[in-house]
Amino acid sequence: MLPMRDIRAALGKVLPAAGLPRSLALQSAIFGVGTGTYLSGGVVFFTHYVGLSAVQIGIGFSAAGFVGLVGSLPLGHLADRMGGKRSWALGALAGAVAFAAYPLAGNIWSFIVVLLAQTLADGLANAGRTVYTAAAVPRANRVQTMAFARAYLNAGLTVGGGLGAAALALDSRTGLLALVLANAVGLLVNAAFVARMPPATVVPAVPDKRPSPWGVLRDHPYTALASVLAVLWLHSTVWGEVLPLWAITMTDTPKPVLGGLFALNTVLAVALQVRASRGANSTAGSVRLVRWAGLATALACPVIALTGRTQGWVTVTLLALAVALITATELWVLGAQWYFSTELPPPEQRGAYAGAYRSVAGVGRMIGPVSLTFLAIQTGGWGWWLIAGIFVACAIAIQPVITWVERTPRNGEAGSVVLSPTAAA
Repeated sequence: MLPMRDIRAALGKVLPAAGLPRSLALQSAIFGVGTGTYLSGGVVFFTHYVGLSAVQIGIGFSAAGFVGLVGSLPLGHLADRMGGKRSWALGALAGAVAFAAYPLAGNIWSFIVVLLAQTLADGLANAGRTVYTAAAVPRANRVQTMAFARAYLNAGLTVGGGLGAAALALDSRTGLLALVLANAVGLLVNAAFVARMPPATVVPAVPDKRPSPWGVLRDHPYTALASVLAVLWLHSTVWGEVLPLWAITMTDTPKPVLGGLFALNTVLAVALQVRASRGANSTAGSVRLVRWAGLATALACPVIALTGRTQGWVTVTLLALAVALITATELWVLGAQWYFSTELPPPEQRGAYAGAYRSVAGVGRMIGPVSLTFLAIQTGGWGWWLIAGIFVACAIAIQPVITWVERTPRNGEAGSVVLSPTAAA
C-alpha cells in the first residue's frame, strides 16, 4: 500500500487545490462536456436538422466571426463594469437560451440571428471568466489554477466528443437534437454553478475614474504583444486545418491515422498543461515560454514538409513528432498568455484588455487559414519554411515587445503598474 504522503503527492498532480481552484476546474469540465458534444456534430445538425446548405452555414459563421471581432472590446468593457461573476453567469445563461433556440431556426436569417446571439453571449461569458478568475484567485497560484481548468476543459471536451459520436451514431433527428440541447443544458448548469461561486471585486487604481474602453486601442505596446500572441496562435490553424489537409493530399498517411493524431494532441494537452505552465510565474518566465512556443512550431514545419517525401511508418512517426511539437506550442503559449492577461493590464480593465486581444486574434483567424493553406499546399511544400520563419520571428520579437510594454504605463495613466522582468507571480 502506498504511503499517505505518496497518495497526496499523486492527487496533487491531478487535482487542483481545494476550494475555488477546484470549483473552477469542475466548471471547466462541465462546460467541456457540453461543448464537446455539440462540436462533434454541430455542422451535421445545421445541414440535416435545420436544412441549411454549406454556403449558408459558411455565411453565418463568417458573420459571427465579424461580430466577435468588433464586439470583443465592448463586451470586455461591459464585463469590467458589471463584474466578472455576473457577466460570466449572464453570458452562460444567454448562451443556453441561444442553443435551445437553434432547433427553432428554419432558414438562414433565423440561423444567423441565433448564431449572433450565441456569439455575443459567449464573448460576455469569456470576458467575465477572465475578470472573475483574475480577481478571485490569488496571484501566487493564478496561472496554475488556469492550467488545471484548461486541462479539465480538455478532458471534458474528450468526454463530450464521445457522447456526440454516440448521438451521431443514432443517425436520427433525435440524435442531432440531443447534440444541441446537451450543450444548452450544460450552459444552464454552468450559469447556476458560476452564480454560486464566491464574490470577487476589483478595486480601481484611480477611485471614481471610469477609463474609456477605447483607450486600450491606444496602448500600442500591448497591441503589439497581442499581435505576437495572435500570430503564435496560428499554430492552431496549422494543427487543425493545414496539417490534416497536407496529410491527406500530400502524403500516404491512412485517414484513420488522423484520429490517432488528434487523440495524441488531447492526451498531451490533458497530461502536461499544468506542468508546462509552471514557467509562467514571472514576466521573464512567460517570455521564455513564448520563445519556446515559437521555436517548437517552427521546428514542426520542416518536419511536416519532410513527410511529403517519406512513406509508411516513417511518415506517421514524423507526423506524430510534429503534433507533439505543435501541442507544446499550445501549452506554453497558454501559460504565458494567462500571465500577461492578468498581470499587465490595470485590474479594473482586464476585461477590456482581454477583449482587445480577442479582436486582434480574430484578424489572424480570418486571414490565417487561407494564407497558411496556400503556403503549405499550393507551393508543393517549400512554403513550410516560410511558415516556420513566421514563428521564429515571434520568438525573436517577444523580448523587445515585452520590454516596450513594461516601459509604458497602461492606458497612459501614471498610476498604472509596470512589472519588472523578474517580478515573481
